[in-house]
Amino acid sequence: MKLLLDENLSPRLATLLAAHYPGTTQVELLGLRGASDTTVWELARTQGYVLVSKDNDFRQRSFQYGAPPKVVWLKVGNAGTAAIHRLLTQSHSAIARFVADPEEALLVIAQARRT
Repeated sequence: MKLLLDENLSPRLATLLAAHYPGTTQVELLGLRGASDTTVWELARTQGYVLVSKDNDFRQRSFQYGAPPKVVWLKVGNAGTAAIHRLLTQSHSAIARFVADPEEALLVIAQARRT
């Protein structure tokens, strides 16, 4: 399962996640920096990516259009690259189940709150 990381996520994550998510890339690495949400959405749809974003716009598109592409929405606030890497790595099984379920279009993954 390959992920397409939105522009609001670090391009370094593509390399960091390669072992768990082969074929993963990031919007900027594809030369799409500043591309419209529609362009990113269509690329994910036609190329078989799972779209990962902190952007609420893609969550809304998922409600409006359904899958494909499937959307993983990260509810992580201003979490840094290391925290997002950890969260996506720890969520691998949940993401795999989500991708395998033909009825699901959106998976929300929230960062655990610190106490």
